[in-house]
Amino acid sequence: MTGFIFNDSKGGQLKTRDVVQAMLDFIRADDKRTYKVTIGTDSQAVQGRVSDFVTAIVIHRVGNGGRYFWRRFKPRQGFHTIRERIVNEVLSSLEVARDFLAVAKDFGILPKFDFEIHVDVGETGKTKAMIQEVVNMIRANNFEAKTKPESYAASSVADKHINKR
Repeated sequence: MTGFIFNDSKGGQLKTRDVVQAMLDFIRADDKRTYKVTIGTDSQAVQGRVSDFVTAIVIHRVGNGGRYFWRRFKPRQGFHTIRERIVNEVLSSLEVARDFLAVAKDFGILPKFDFEIHVDVGETGKTKAMIQEVVNMIRANNFEAKTKPESYAASSVADKHINKR
């Protein structure tokens, strides 16, 4: 495990273990419902070729709200193409997913919920040609992939915390 630090909606900072505990508490508050956990990353080029990346973990109580946690990071190298940025978004989501599931397994809740990786690519725009590539990357890691317009963890939640300059 890498020991990621996430932010919550109240400005607190939580380790992955604390995020899993908060999600478990959220599930226990209404354990008759169905839950979906989604992870998505979005990025924005800032200051030339350096990118701002945000990964979100969302727990959705289907039909009745949810909670999310997010982390911001800046990769050491810049990305020269949109393809490089998107591939690194997917790799970041996969890394967080593996870390999250390893901790969830320690809690004995692996998984009692649907689990998806969301990617900020869609049928229109510059990322159209990449859909099959990134979906295959995710499926090769045994995760379900969602793209726009169903990729809310990346295209809405993570996007909300990107520094847009």
